[in-house]
Amino acid sequence: MKSKPDNNSFLNQPWIAFSKMLMGACVVAGVFVTSCGNHGKPTFTDTPSSGEISVACDESYQPIMQVETDTFMGLYKYAKVQVKYLPEAQVFNELMNNDSIRFAVVSRELNAKEKEAFDARHLIPRTVKIAIDAVALVVNNENIDTVLTYEKLAGIISGKISTWKQVDGGMEDSIRIVFDRNGSSNTRFLQEKFLGSAPFPKNTYATNSNAAVMDYVSQNKNALGVISVNWISDRDDPGVNEFLQKVKVVAISPPDTSKDAGNYFKPYQAYVYLKQYPLIRDVYIINREGRNGLGTGFASFIAGDQGQRLLKLMGMLPATMPVRIIQFK
Repeated sequence: MKSKPDNNSFLNQPWIAFSKMLMGACVVAGVFVTSCGNHGKPTFTDTPSSGEISVACDESYQPIMQVETDTFMGLYKYAKVQVKYLPEAQVFNELMNNDSIRFAVVSRELNAKEKEAFDARHLIPRTVKIAIDAVALVVNNENIDTVLTYEKLAGIISGKISTWKQVDGGMEDSIRIVFDRNGSSNTRFLQEKFLGSAPFPKNTYATNSNAAVMDYVSQNKNALGVISVNWISDRDDPGVNEFLQKVKVVAISPPDTSKDAGNYFKPYQAYVYLKQYPLIRDVYIINREGRNGLGTGFASFIAGDQGQRLLKLMGMLPATMPVRIIQFK
């Protein structure tokens, strides 16, 4: 009768032991090589046209960014872009401190302190201009003061002019300046332009969005609302036309030193293009991705032909496409 083989003695044979040692060494070496090959870097799963990312956007540009995002994801069905709409100050905070944010859409470039912070982390953000924006002023439909000189606007923002009667002999009511939010790009823009480091006057108030500004102005005849023009630029949007029925858009003359002084301009594409409307600013994408991923693909789409055409169709002035101007005599 044959006895059972002794498994222990079988494994203890010299050549079997050697094979086990060799296999173990190979596994360890494989893990070591894989780790060295990645150098501890995360593995990215997105491409320029697929994957999932988050970006931050100044809420002043929500209308145009929503269209750009929807169109991009419609063209690239494997791409998903989550957009955080925030006041400008919070957008820059996200860009600087939240590594999941691939890029930001804002109305200013990085300042020296922000550049130094990126340099310290060995990150080189890429900035590209995508549009030229305007800050628009709106008043109540009952207000007869629908034109302002640049100098009178400066007086209102500084608090030297506090009633509508001081503007053009209009209403006796005190002027109530209404912004979208504290920390918004609209607030910063007018403060830098007219006040420097000085504070706004006491008759300045903040709501919680550009849309809320227009609602407030429509209900208060003494209000002067400050919004980004892209909220009222797309005349094919029923929502925009509804807003424009509630309020009047103010025409502003350039400074007295300008060749166009004495003429009044509304924030339309042509007047922004010719720089006749005095409250204009550039819009940028600041891309911190540092690789050819979905963030770079989406940013390239917005700055490219299709994205720029969308901006133009929505009444914004694109950065790289000419605007056709027709003069009627």
